[in-house]
Amino acid sequence: MGERFYLYDDTVEAAVRFVSFVGGRQRFDLALIETDRFYGKYLVLDLQSNRFAILGRDDLEEPGYIEHAYALDGQDADDLRAFLDECLS
Repeated sequence: MGERFYLYDDTVEAAVRFVSFVGGRQRFDLALIETDRFYGKYLVLDLQSNRFAILGRDDLEEPGYIEHAYALDGQDADDLRAFLDECLS
């Protein structure tokens, strides 16, 4: 096997928040990870669907972004968007 070429191999400090809440129709189990790695954005993992996105407040305003990233319909995406709007700085 040839030599491995790393693009990066960093260890960073992270603040991780695990939160579970129920929206209008669906339960959300999330991990919100904050590091210096994503330029002020959060890595938001949906632990039930195994989907994730790197999100900042600007991404919440992008039409269809939450729906696409987490494969949600409009109402469930609105519930998630409202929660994230409260906790993303």
